[in-house]
Amino acid sequence: MTSIQINDGGDAISPADDSVCIAAGGAWPFVSRRVYKLAGEVESIWTSRQHRKSLRPRRAASSLATWVFNPQSLNWWIGCIFAIGASLFAIGSLLTLVPALAKATGLEANINTIFFAGSIPFTTAAWLQLFQAANAGRPSHQSWKLIGWRPHDVGWLSCALQFAGTILFNFNTFDAMIPGLNWFQSDLLIWTPNILGSLLFFASGYLAWIETCHAHWSFQPREIAWWIVAINLLGCISFLLSAFWGISLPTTPEDWPTISVAFTLAGAICFLVGALLMLPEAEQSTSENASADATTA
Repeated sequence: MTSIQINDGGDAISPADDSVCIAAGGAWPFVSRRVYKLAGEVESIWTSRQHRKSLRPRRAASSLATWVFNPQSLNWWIGCIFAIGASLFAIGSLLTLVPALAKATGLEANINTIFFAGSIPFTTAAWLQLFQAANAGRPSHQSWKLIGWRPHDVGWLSCALQFAGTILFNFNTFDAMIPGLNWFQSDLLIWTPNILGSLLFFASGYLAWIETCHAHWSFQPREIAWWIVAINLLGCISFLLSAFWGISLPTTPEDWPTISVAFTLAGAICFLVGALLMLPEAEQSTSENASADATTA
């Protein structure tokens, strides 16, 4: 009988001082999964996402009440704040696509403001994720890092690119509230940060995908983390397509703005679903350096 110890938040390099790494894997050039040999026949499995988010394996049925209200978990707050931002983007997109609804609600003149308001929770949640990644495995005697610098850590790099993308969306949505822009000014102030932010989002989403899958492609429908990163990656692709169709030209085809907003709506819905799935995942949150044991034959 072999004892398997799941390391869900220990040291970034190895789960114990006397351990030996016997296997490591991940999508090149990153390592997102390690197996360590401990004393006797005990093996410890370390994964980047569990370490970054201080998660433990799910061992029992989850409580709906914990999903809804779990304020002691930073992961829960991140999911809730992302959900608020995604909801505002979805509302803004829907009001744009259905002018009659915007008129009926009296929000015709406030649609761009709704998008800008939605960008603020996105940036807030993205920074919280970056802060969490920068301090993953932090020894108690070390000071907290606001951003950190871990470019070889796939999880940290994903969070850093996402945070940079959200800042560009802040500029993009704020500039969209400026009236009277011509097509060149619109491309410079609105489209350029939009396409750059969307590219960063796509890169971030793909890095989160390979961090969770430990490969460039994997199908793990029984894992909630897989669904989170898969749906979020679809959202990133939708935002990128939205930015592509959102360019302003002297003779922009009439249907391009509609196509762009439709992809924004699709992306916002994906991000909303991904954020809500983070709530049950947050129930797996545990204190730093905690561990869970399981035994397998």
